[in-house]
Amino acid sequence: MKLTFTVYGKQIPQGSKRTVPIYRAGKPVMKGNRTLTRVADDNPGLPAWRQEIAHAARYAYDGEPMPGPFALTVQIVRPRPRGHFGTGRNADRLKPSAPAFPTSAPDTLKLARAVEDALENVLWLNDAQIVRHILSKNWGKEYAIHVTVESIDGAANAAGGE
Repeated sequence: MKLTFTVYGKQIPQGSKRTVPIYRAGKPVMKGNRTLTRVADDNPGLPAWRQEIAHAARYAYDGEPMPGPFALTVQIVRPRPRGHFGTGRNADRLKPSAPAFPTSAPDTLKLARAVEDALENVLWLNDAQIVRHILSKNWGKEYAIHVTVESIDGAANAAGGE
């Protein structure tokens, strides 16, 4: 099985998680001597972004989450900032000093983690099933993520081959 889809829009990285106390009636909820907490993502826009990814995957795949190992390819595309181009009559010309690749934040792994988690219970049962990653971040016309998921034949892998 090989599945490819694209999600357009500004990507949201899956940053760190933090624990937040649970409050009821203005007071922290306690269990014995401990304050109960919940885990929250640092980025408030992340749930909506993951939902967009999951929606695109469901549009491309209409089945149940699959068992087995997977290869995940994530190609991140970001538009160049205006500062990479000249001004006036050179507005469409790339400056010689413009970087070849988008090396600024957000980092590639955090963007890929958002994709992995968005596809949990959509394409796979758990993102631990991903055994091979190919990740890239490049310049393009608009924000997009191109995702390819491929099931891996276990027999070739068990024999030590590809």
